[in-house]
Amino acid sequence: MAGVLVDEKGSQKLRKMGAKDSKMLSPKQRNALYGKIVKAATAFKIVIVPVAEIDSALRSESLNLNWLEAHTSAKILNELKPEKIFIDSPSVNTQKYKEYLLNLLDNKKIEAVVEHKADVNYVECSAASILAKVTRDEEIEKLKKEIGIDFGSGYLSDEKTVKFLNENFRKHPGVFRKTWTPYKLLADSSMNRKLGEF
Repeated sequence: MAGVLVDEKGSQKLRKMGAKDSKMLSPKQRNALYGKIVKAATAFKIVIVPVAEIDSALRSESLNLNWLEAHTSAKILNELKPEKIFIDSPSVNTQKYKEYLLNLLDNKKIEAVVEHKADVNYVECSAASILAKVTRDEEIEKLKKEIGIDFGSGYLSDEKTVKFLNENFRKHPGVFRKTWTPYKLLADSSMNRKLGEF
């Protein structure tokens, strides 16, 4: 996850350079924009959330993925200390998400715009989404080198990723979130097969 702190001039620069939701850009375009965004920003912060932390949140009674995202956003915002924030809510219940997030912030009087798909509507959110996506893709490349297998994009829409999951969920368990449904289904069916052999 990422946050970008800009003043009015910085926001104008982001618009001029063509910053938009990272999903609307090619990897080449995102990589080209990354350095420009960093230069235009007063400050920025990127937080990589480890697999174990996501699994822990999903196993917790008090957390879920949305609340984990709110806690990560709060960590970023409390460090950057903006006067106004534009937040992309992972939940369609934006009011509930906004209340939860604001409760975690040091500045309780902050002006907050919290919307679902804000990364499409606000250039500041778009810029942050680009930093996050480029970082995510870099982490995927590091992981491929580490295990010595090209498993594609890491998304299930990618045949390479699906093949890797099916063939390697036992060999490389540290790569996968244990609470990820596709992983759980494979692990459970594998266990059932083993039990059924007795």
